Amino acid sequence: MKHNHQLYLYSFLDHFRLLKKSYPAKIMFVAFVGTHVPLLTLLLSFLISNSYSLEMAVRVLVIALLATLAGTAATLYAIRHLLAPVILTSATLQDYLNTKTLPELPTDFADEAGTLMADTSQTLHKLDELIHHISNYDDLTGLPNRDLFRDRLQQTLSQPQNKQRLIAIFLLSIDDFTDLSHALEHKTLNLLLRAVAQRLTTCVGQTDVLTSLSRNEFAIARTEIPSFESVIKLSQLLLNTLAKPFSIEGNSIRITVSIGITINELNQSNGVDRLLQQANIALCQTKQHRSQYQFYSPEMNAQLQERLTLENELYGALERNEIVVYYQPLIDLHTRQVTAVEALIRWQHPTMGLVSPAQFIPIAEANGLIVPIGEWVLRTACAQNRAWQLAGLSAIRISVNLSARQFEQPNLLQVVSQILQETGLEASYLELEVTESLLMVDVERSVKTLKQLRELGIWLALDDFGTGYSSLNYLKRFPFNMLKIDRSFVHDVMSNPDSAAVTDAIIALAKSLRLNITAEGVETQEQLEYLEMRGCDEGQGFYFSPAVPAEKIIQILQQSSQQRETIAA
Repeated sequence: MKHNHQLYLYSFLDHFRLLKKSYPAKIMFVAFVGTHVPLLTLLLSFLISNSYSLEMAVRVLVIALLATLAGTAATLYAIRHLLAPVILTSATLQDYLNTKTLPELPTDFADEAGTLMADTSQTLHKLDELIHHISNYDDLTGLPNRDLFRDRLQQTLSQPQNKQRLIAIFLLSIDDFTDLSHALEHKTLNLLLRAVAQRLTTCVGQTDVLTSLSRNEFAIARTEIPSFESVIKLSQLLLNTLAKPFSIEGNSIRITVSIGITINELNQSNGVDRLLQQANIALCQTKQHRSQYQFYSPEMNAQLQERLTLENELYGALERNEIVVYYQPLIDLHTRQVTAVEALIRWQHPTMGLVSPAQFIPIAEANGLIVPIGEWVLRTACAQNRAWQLAGLSAIRISVNLSARQFEQPNLLQVVSQILQETGLEASYLELEVTESLLMVDVERSVKTLKQLRELGIWLALDDFGTGYSSLNYLKRFPFNMLKIDRSFVHDVMSNPDSAAVTDAIIALAKSLRLNITAEGVETQEQLEYLEMRGCDEGQGFYFSPAVPAEKIIQILQQSSQQRETIAA
């Protein structure tokens, strides 16, 4: 192989086996030989000259030898360290080739070695960006490709806080693309596809993920769905945007697209490939029915339409006085007296009747309506409890659930304080319930918020205990007054040893932490006796009373007051 003439010395030294694999060794060898030239010259001078005595010759040679060795050592040491930029640059290049590790070379030196390090660092960073772009973006449209789309969406799906989040996948296909590609020149078709991609970018939000899956197929992942109506609105926006004519090289070109949509099911670990497959099935259904868009299945389509109807109706439910509060008593298991009532939201729809909270609460959580509704429930419950007190009934706690959205509001403390002030209810007669899952999103913030509420004098209860994280380490940090055993354990406490063991453990844990304990879902005498024997403080469930309107709870409170007076007498 022919080499540059400037490499002749390097090539010559490379023939020696000991020097072949080490560039520093070559430099050291040349430096060693170079520093010993004066000594060799002096030795040759003594050999060919007879003017010096042997003693003088030996003395001069020893001095020269020692001086040469010292100079050689210093020279080799300095050269070794001066070679560091070259060695470091070589190692950096090797690391990048093997592990794709980007360099951290210095860039503030101005000589040739400094320029080598700086240029190497800059080149590798640009090369890495180029490789990343080639690997993750479509050459024609510049949009993320399938691999990058899968990675970004998988990251979103894998985050714990997103397990309760709905994610929609839109799969768009240009209709009659084969005929279109035959009718247009290759260059014109490419310009059209770029224009389509550009228009799609104007339809998506900052949190959406847009990708080019193939020449005529694009996908959008909407990771934040404030309402199901927004899914349909985005579909219509995409259709209307792409229906407008494209001006390509002076020609007006019109296209139509078909859209397949799928939405992940809550608490289901559907992977990205599965969601894309579902969206593709929906796309095929769209083309078969010659419609503009279809959801993954008729069943899902019907469910979404039903949910959309509920959502539209829910927007005005509060103003139309359709939202009502029912109350369920909490009973002291030792005295059988009512110690508290829990405020439970209901929706009295004019045509559908009483809508289950399981149907409309998730909708309200998703679109944010739960914040004003939750505030209304809190105000209504506090006012009702104060009204009972003014009517002469025994003072009891009123328990109100806080949703995740409410708990995240920065003005929560101010809202609660204001409601207590407006209604005249003392803080000690208000109990706020939260669940484990919402506390774990931001533990430090949760601890701070709970402590602020506790400082107002409010009771704090941890609802559905045992079904979530149930970490003793976290439980010790949260300033709760009470734990509520989830109804799933109480339901099986007489038939399932595991449920009984969990129930016993929760009661023992609460007592060790000096917390009150309430059991939800008490339905039988046997369950009541079991919980009472284990030392549970309060019970709540159909065995005592279902959730009833305020006027009916008055009778229960009056009976409890009479029993209390009888016992006192």
